[in-house]
Amino acid sequence: MARFLIGTIPAIGHVNPGLPIARTLVERGHEVWWYTGKGFKSTVEATGARFVPMSTGLDFSDPKSLPESFMEKKKSLKGLEDFRFGLKHAFIDSAVAQLKDFTDILHDFPADILLCDSLFLGASWVHEKTGLPWAAFHTSALFFTSRDTAPFGLGIQPDTSALGHLRNHVLNWVYRRILLNDVTAYLDQVRGSVGLSPEGKDFFEAILSPFLFLQATVPDFEYPRSNLPPSVHFIGPFSPEPPSSFTPPAWWDELKGDLPVVHVTQGTVATDTNDLIVPTLQALADEDVLVVATTGGQPIESIKLDPIPANARIEPFIPHYYLLPHVDVMVTNGGYNGVQVALANGVPLVAAGQTEDKPEVCARVQWAGVGI
Repeated sequence: MARFLIGTIPAIGHVNPGLPIARTLVERGHEVWWYTGKGFKSTVEATGARFVPMSTGLDFSDPKSLPESFMEKKKSLKGLEDFRFGLKHAFIDSAVAQLKDFTDILHDFPADILLCDSLFLGASWVHEKTGLPWAAFHTSALFFTSRDTAPFGLGIQPDTSALGHLRNHVLNWVYRRILLNDVTAYLDQVRGSVGLSPEGKDFFEAILSPFLFLQATVPDFEYPRSNLPPSVHFIGPFSPEPPSSFTPPAWWDELKGDLPVVHVTQGTVATDTNDLIVPTLQALADEDVLVVATTGGQPIESIKLDPIPANARIEPFIPHYYLLPHVDVMVTNGGYNGVQVALANGVPLVAAGQTEDKPEVCARVQWAGVGI
């Protein structure tokens, strides 16, 4: 049997997709160690894997440990500026700590294979240092540069005409040489700080595993590419398994009534309830629907509405495994995993997101004809 060392960014949307993979590997008799944030200890151990906590770096599972300057800067940015900041300081900087910690772990656990979520850049650096093969599972829309698509992050849908290919060529050049040139330079600078040679690769080239890249959707949700790398395999969504315990809220039986059920979720990263939940509750307050809102773990009191509409039911969190079979439409900020699980349950979407990768996810929702 093989020894797997898993590494994930310490955030729900990066850890949860790895759960069924780790559980299956353990069930098949493989030895699995999993490195991530301290807040995921019980989650990781429930798969049967051995939990290894981060020793340094940004631990998003413990918000109080994050530098105040990082959080203030992140909150002040939108669109491309937010995107560039995240690539540099959430992912590239984190790779330094990942490389150090993985190197230390490998002294005690000589893994055969590295497995990571795709934004865990440190795994590719460990491969360069040791030769260990690495596989990645991807928790967002595909990002590879292609003559068939506009650059990732702009939220522009494909155009297969000759004019569309010209548009893509120009935009991809501008994107790499101007808009993200500083990110590429920063990546090479940080590589140099850990003894790796500069490559001139953009961030998205750098995180593509040439061995195996698992894309958590179906081909029909992704833009067609004539140059799709052969290591990319579409495997469908990482469907959540039922929680070990779930106590339904007191109003749960209302889901079985005659009213259409609208679920609005704020997600787990961009969690300001004023962005999506409050506008949705206000817009549907007088409609004959039942609105179920989940705040992404934020206190219910963070919803500044007085009174709360009579047709609204609000909880910090409800497992989608139990909720989505009752939902008729979901309003989402475009979190990738949530979108995929909703579609797996046949739930159409209203998608609205402006930060992180969400413009790309929202554009695909419309392009695929599964929502607006």
